[in-house]
Amino acid sequence: MTLLGLSHRRVIIVGSGHAGLSVAAELSRSGLKPQRDFAVIDSNPDGRRSWAFRWSSMTLLTEAGRSTVAGRHLTGDPYRRPSPREIEQHLLDVEAALGLTTLWGIRATGVDRLGDGSTLLLSTNEGPVQTRNIVCATGSAARPRIPSWAVDAAVPGIMVHSADYRGPSQIPSGDVLVVGAGHSGQEIARELSRTHRVTLSSQPSAVSAARPARRGVGRRRALARGGAALSLDPEWEQLGIEVLPAAIAADGAHIVFDDGRRIAPQSIIYATGYLPADGWLPRPVLDATSSRRKRGTTSVPGLFVVGMPNHGSQDSDTFDGARRDAISIARHIMKRP
Repeated sequence: MTLLGLSHRRVIIVGSGHAGLSVAAELSRSGLKPQRDFAVIDSNPDGRRSWAFRWSSMTLLTEAGRSTVAGRHLTGDPYRRPSPREIEQHLLDVEAALGLTTLWGIRATGVDRLGDGSTLLLSTNEGPVQTRNIVCATGSAARPRIPSWAVDAAVPGIMVHSADYRGPSQIPSGDVLVVGAGHSGQEIARELSRTHRVTLSSQPSAVSAARPARRGVGRRRALARGGAALSLDPEWEQLGIEVLPAAIAADGAHIVFDDGRRIAPQSIIYATGYLPADGWLPRPVLDATSSRRKRGTTSVPGLFVVGMPNHGSQDSDTFDGARRDAISIARHIMKRP
């Protein structure tokens, strides 16, 4: 299917990650046919999801048993933490099982209402598409979040976000500062401690906080955002990792911390989280307060958002949360004329 053939489909899903595929699955269960009644587009030009580019030793915070997409489960121990490669293959399997063909390399750039508002115009890098319903599934972790002070940092080695971290061999020898003590920051710090001298920077509250519960959205969200769950565990000292409070400024080669200390690392890894890819949504949707949002719906009739907590429920970016969003969105779509 070409872009020219997309217009007048009942639904266009923007984003082919687990959230977008969850919506596709619910639409299929409701009787809609992929390609004929709805289509999925994705901005990635080479047909590979972001999971394919994570570092090889990375594991998810979400357990395998809670990584269900479109009713399909990961095999093996449900309590293990799967690798990004497993999730990438998992999504490929889901896509195939749905009989879905994602159209890659198509980036959404805007949404407008046409005529009486019952038809939406989706603007893309390949041209406009008319449809009755649009589902934004472009992800809550689509763009690296970099601290504002990073522009003032100048280190001898490299500065890289965790999204572009590939392994210890990528990092020049010398001291490494990992900024952000969430799940990714902790994993990277542990891995690098075998080959480098590592400093791990955390939010002040995180250094003294006890670890949250093993499961649940609270712990997952705290870790993902680089905030909590970094206790004064003897593990860090045993690994030779120095734990410092939040990095708040840079002065050339020196990084300044919340307690006034300064260090001059050779390299910096920013494990500081991500920003959502929702900038193409209409301004009223972006500005809506959380009290006006319901799971998956927006102020624009026919425009829905899945997988983004800032547009829905707190758990929307989890596998389970995206599934619940998808069920709600599919019901709304099927009720629309």
